[in-house]
Amino acid sequence: MFSWLGSDDRRRKDPEVFQTVSEGLKKLYKSKLLPLEEHYRFHEFHSPALEDADFDNKPMVLLVGQYSTGKTTFIRYLLEQDFPGMRIGPEPTTDSFIAVMQGEVEGIVPGNALVVDPKKPFRKLNAFGNAFLNRFVCAQLPNPVLESISVIDTPGILSGEKQRISRGYDFAAVLEWFAERVDRIILLFDAHKLDISDEFSEVIKALKNHEDKMRVVLNKADQIETQQLMRVYGALMWSLGKIVNTPEVIRVYIGSFWSHPLLIPDNRKLFEAEEQDLFRDIQSLPRNAALRKLNDLIKRARLAKVHAYIISSLKKEMPSVFGKDNKKKELVSNLAEIYGRIEREHQISPGDFPNLKRMQDQLQAQDFSKFQPLKSKLLEVVDDMLAHDIAQLMVLVRQEESQRPVQMVKGGAFEGTLHGPFGHGYGEGAGEGIDDAEWVVARDKPMYDEIFYTLSPVDGKITGANAKKEMVRSKLPNSVLGKIWKLADIDKDGMLDDEEFALANHLIKVKLEGHELPNELPAHLLPPSKRKILE
Repeated sequence: MFSWLGSDDRRRKDPEVFQTVSEGLKKLYKSKLLPLEEHYRFHEFHSPALEDADFDNKPMVLLVGQYSTGKTTFIRYLLEQDFPGMRIGPEPTTDSFIAVMQGEVEGIVPGNALVVDPKKPFRKLNAFGNAFLNRFVCAQLPNPVLESISVIDTPGILSGEKQRISRGYDFAAVLEWFAERVDRIILLFDAHKLDISDEFSEVIKALKNHEDKMRVVLNKADQIETQQLMRVYGALMWSLGKIVNTPEVIRVYIGSFWSHPLLIPDNRKLFEAEEQDLFRDIQSLPRNAALRKLNDLIKRARLAKVHAYIISSLKKEMPSVFGKDNKKKELVSNLAEIYGRIEREHQISPGDFPNLKRMQDQLQAQDFSKFQPLKSKLLEVVDDMLAHDIAQLMVLVRQEESQRPVQMVKGGAFEGTLHGPFGHGYGEGAGEGIDDAEWVVARDKPMYDEIFYTLSPVDGKITGANAKKEMVRSKLPNSVLGKIWKLADIDKDGMLDDEEFALANHLIKVKLEGHELPNELPAHLLPPSKRKILE
């Protein structure tokens, strides 16, 4: 009679078995989360239903910024080739959303054709109407960078109210739709114009709850002097702090992302280091794509649960016959109190609730009589998914990561500095002297030898205690000096000969000059007398 109870208990102990993370996400969404979303009309309030392409597509990077901040040029810099539909200029040139994706043949797919393609993750964009679809295209081309990621170019954000209104579609809502589905959001700023317009401020607020995906690029930084750059950077951080309400500071990358000569080359090293950091961040996207999709599904499930509680609470408060309109107005105006009651009754974090003002605006147009009462079974299924199935998928994510070769974005600008003398830091710090025929430490060895012979060497070696007396003069922490000792004591006898002592002092100098120490001693730093022994 109660056979369903036993099977449900077994189900909770034995989560479903999935072959891949992508397959698991699709099945969990369709069988467990989607019924809850549909029952409480989640898609009318928050986000359209997800499709298979949303789980299968490559990682996407969304570029956002005011006009003439270099968004299109940034894409061209990454790809190292032009793409169809590309227009670059100082005026607002890009007036469309352009999805730059891998394709066998170069070409442009218009928006209306794009949103009916089941293999592309854009089908739900048809809800924004023709005014948007006429301004949405997909540029396809064969390029090694696009084998791993796709890039979304956006229209330049304008400063005038007239231009903003004349777009004909809800620009901020479209960006929010993309923000939910992309893996990285890059906000570009021009070092010459840091003013954040009303529309840009509105856009950044629309990207709220996606701060973990946001990165900021201060572009065209080669056009200003070092002192001005420092002030511009400070002004940018101050402006962002007023709009992005997070206690953590958003990472800002400073550089000049185009292939022209640097106008002011004083900060070349800084630009190189920042570019490498940004490239590493983008290159990590394919490796972390499954984890990001899993994380986004959990966020969506939590929001869907809260939405169900809100809708069912409103339904419960509505009268069955008379006074519906007045009661609706009262409930909408008292929505904050309803939020507070749900928070206390169900122990829900305040951060899981949708934006109050926006929810009130959306509720104004809804017929509360069509809302559904609380259906515990639907919520239990989602709770079970979060408690058991998601944990199993987390294990599967780690297994997939360990079994697959390292996934990184390759080609284009990502290949430019990986090999040869133009890689970041080549010939600097511990890499100094890498191409020299002579041992680089030999230049300063006579000076180090003078110190060495004052430390009472026995049989040509000094003890660790005597070496320590000299090495601590550098005032470096013991942890750093310990690493230097490990690198310099090549024969691991607990003592240093004159070459090893000279090497230790060279590494101290490298560290004092602000460079990082290598984890293993590079071949060119190996003392000449030790090279044959190790061979």
